[in-house]
Amino acid sequence: MSTPTTSKTPAGPPSGGSQAATSHGRTQIADIVVSKVAGLAAREISGVHTLGGGAARAFAAIAERIPGASSSVSQGVGVEVGEKQAAVDLDVVVEYGVAITDLSAAIRRNVIGAIERMTGLEVVEVNIAVNDVYIPSDDGGDEQAPAPSRVT
Repeated sequence: MSTPTTSKTPAGPPSGGSQAATSHGRTQIADIVVSKVAGLAAREISGVHTLGGGAARAFAAIAERIPGASSSVSQGVGVEVGEKQAAVDLDVVVEYGVAITDLSAAIRRNVIGAIERMTGLEVVEVNIAVNDVYIPSDDGGDEQAPAPSRVT
């Protein structure tokens, strides 16, 4: 009767992610790393005001008012990371006047390039959801005089 043998191979990353093994050791890339790289790469593109849906942005605005707190660079970013591939979902707020299709193409190029360069993972898709358009007058800082009434 033979006894079963157990493998000494380490378990995968605890919170998802990617592992690359070589003869000299293994490299483990967590999902949050890919998420941060994607978030930073998306924010580099002119015309992206911020990332995140309405609730996430509201929470981040509150968190910014707390001393020592900072908003997450992975806000508005969802990733799915496999052993060799990654998929990215972005929630974007665009600046008014920007061509959204051109902006989306630029975001995809930058995100794919950054993730593939930094992690070695193949990015199979970058899905972009445009949730809002940023208008500077919405902040209240650039208030304009009210338009004259058209009716009396």
